[in-house]
Amino acid sequence: MPNTLILCDCSGSQKLNAKALAKATGMGCSRIHTALCTAELGEAAAFIKAEGATIACLQEHQIFEELADELGAEAPAFVDLRDRAGWSEEGGKSAPKMAALLAESALTAPVTKTFDIESAGQCLIIGSEAVALAAAAQLSDVLTVTVLLESAEDLPVRRDFDVVIGQLRSASGGLGQFEVKIGALQMVQPGGRGAPQLSAPRDGGQSECDIILDLRGDTPLFHHKRDGYLRADPRHADAVSKAIFEASQLVGEFEKPFYVALDPHICAHTRSGITGCSNCMNTCETGAISAAGEHVEIDPMVCAGCGGCASACPSGAITYQVQESGYQMQRIEIMAKTYREAGGEAPRLLVHDAEFGGEMISLSARFGRGLPADVIPLEVEALTTFGHAEMLAALGCGFAAVDLLLTPKTERPPLESAHALALAISDNAAIRLLDIADPDALSEALYGQPIATPCAPILPIGNRRQVTRLAAKALRGELDAPIALPAGAPHGAVVVNTDKCTLCLSCVSLCPSGALLDNEDTPQLRFQEDACLQCGICSHACPENAISLQPQLDLSDAAFSQRVLHEEDPFACISCGSLFGVKSSVERIIEKLADKHPMFTGSDNAKLIQMCDKCRVEAQFGNTTNPFQGGARPVTRTTDDYLKERDS
Repeated sequence: MPNTLILCDCSGSQKLNAKALAKATGMGCSRIHTALCTAELGEAAAFIKAEGATIACLQEHQIFEELADELGAEAPAFVDLRDRAGWSEEGGKSAPKMAALLAESALTAPVTKTFDIESAGQCLIIGSEAVALAAAAQLSDVLTVTVLLESAEDLPVRRDFDVVIGQLRSASGGLGQFEVKIGALQMVQPGGRGAPQLSAPRDGGQSECDIILDLRGDTPLFHHKRDGYLRADPRHADAVSKAIFEASQLVGEFEKPFYVALDPHICAHTRSGITGCSNCMNTCETGAISAAGEHVEIDPMVCAGCGGCASACPSGAITYQVQESGYQMQRIEIMAKTYREAGGEAPRLLVHDAEFGGEMISLSARFGRGLPADVIPLEVEALTTFGHAEMLAALGCGFAAVDLLLTPKTERPPLESAHALALAISDNAAIRLLDIADPDALSEALYGQPIATPCAPILPIGNRRQVTRLAAKALRGELDAPIALPAGAPHGAVVVNTDKCTLCLSCVSLCPSGALLDNEDTPQLRFQEDACLQCGICSHACPENAISLQPQLDLSDAAFSQRVLHEEDPFACISCGSLFGVKSSVERIIEKLADKHPMFTGSDNAKLIQMCDKCRVEAQFGNTTNPFQGGARPVTRTTDDYLKERDS
């Protein structure tokens, strides 16, 4: 942790307990300042020079960063205690929450990998003639501009930007590599006197650009955030001006995070052309995920970083890199642990994003009741990354309740599915999705709620499946039967109709997780429930339609052991007595073929079916109808034979 925590009560508007914070976090605390960003800025400079300081104020971070730059010192760390804890009706009781927030801020976030995007400034503007041409005139000095109009009465007689006529059919890609397809394309013919002339219309026009400025005021080309795609309502001049300015800045090299990582070896999308899990593709609204053989493929240029695919992936093949699951679990655990150690008893977790949720909390703190003293806010990069495993982990770590503050842009289906699954596993614990857009309503939803007693805390170690099981056992204890889960859950059992199953074992060969297994010594189908992803490949591959899926979570140790789903006696070879195949299948084949099929009538061919591979080959080799038998071997010719033939 940092050496010193610099405290300020913001003109006496909040209560701070320096001794309690120092004891709970092990940090040294300064005296409590009143105007650190103004009258006491000199003292702040001394702390910044000494380095290793954390300033408990986020609102004025820019002032302190500029001060550090002037001093030639490293910028200090910052943590927001005021809006999230101090400014509250229960601010006097918020010392445990402040300690938890401080402990979480001291964690080191994992480094996110990035890649470079290069934009040369080729900009396509689409919209009505008046708005699009005016925008092109403003951008032509800094960008290479082409305006696409569906029709035009008067084409501009200027060459600082290009104008084409046509209908935009489709657009794909992202910043630096958009691809557009245009129908009925007409281009301005260079040269000539009078009004510009257009070429004959042609379909199938294709082009590339770095930036798209959409001023149509119509349905957006992309229904999710797309780097390099700017859109503004042409009826609002301010919005158009802002979009024009943003477009002018999109020239040069930019860094974009690899939001998610893919391990194709454990992807359960498809096997041998049979489609299984498609959760990630169903969740992704940007179209960044597509099928690529037996696994999926993620286009980092298109990915917007919502992280829903990582939460929906049952095998862990997709992981969110910006705030990976392990780091998320670590944040949750350290906050709950520190809160308890600081004297708190039953904390509640409020999960929110930075833009909408952060603003809601700030407005509630400044003008309303603020957050209750037992509600600890957790800021995440994207709400959809907080899936059922994270919800259960929070409860398992000792939080009494978990609330997710939705935003107007939040994708509801992934979170609703995760919420339903978490409720089923936790037996309807206090997990809520708060669809609230008013700061006062947020406070009302959090104050006065009945608080349950948290479970004995767990240590959330392992992957998301393991943490889910660990948290469920802490919440539910020992159960007599597995927990029934909603359809589509990533946990469950495989049910086999033994009357239909022929033990062909096609399901075993295609199972991507190894949940279905065979036995080399006897005809047997075995199953390990803990490994089952409920992808459905086995049920789709079964030629007898003998397999069905049963979503459930078995918390007993039996889920880790292999149990027999179906077994039969092997058939004994009539020649050597060795065991092979499945007795019922061999007998069924004999019944259908012996004395009924021409090849098995009036001959010993039916006996071949009852022999093992070795004996069958030996029997056929000695048979007059040996299929392996060729013609008589030709006589070897020697040199003498050749010379005699030549002389004769």
